[in-house]
Amino acid sequence: MANIPIDRLADELVSAVKEYTDGVVEGVRKTVDKTARKVLQETKALAPKRTGEYAQSFGITKEDGYGTTKRIVWNKKHYRRVHLLEFGHAKVNGGRVPAYPHLRPAYEKHAADLPKELKRVIENGG
Repeated sequence: MANIPIDRLADELVSAVKEYTDGVVEGVRKTVDKTARKVLQETKALAPKRTGEYAQSFGITKEDGYGTTKRIVWNKKHYRRVHLLEFGHAKVNGGRVPAYPHLRPAYEKHAADLPKELKRVIENGG
């Protein structure tokens, strides 16, 4: 422990807390990015493939705000088709098209570990 004059104690505390929070923010961002990449990779692997264009159209959008870190995995080109393939749908002349779950299973598989990883990051200070 360094010898800190009493008049510099507040400044040292502020800098230590700032260093900790900056480390945690960066650690959270990296953990969320890593999880989003895993979800994206799994989604592409599970997506139905005729030509492969649908599966390759998935991507990640980053939305960082004050105190928030969001990653959205979505299909950039065929965004109107995702829910139809994910859950199935009715045909015009009767009958149903079967569901091909790909986005939800990938999310449930990898996002379940996210709170545990974030807790570890916060406890370790980044």
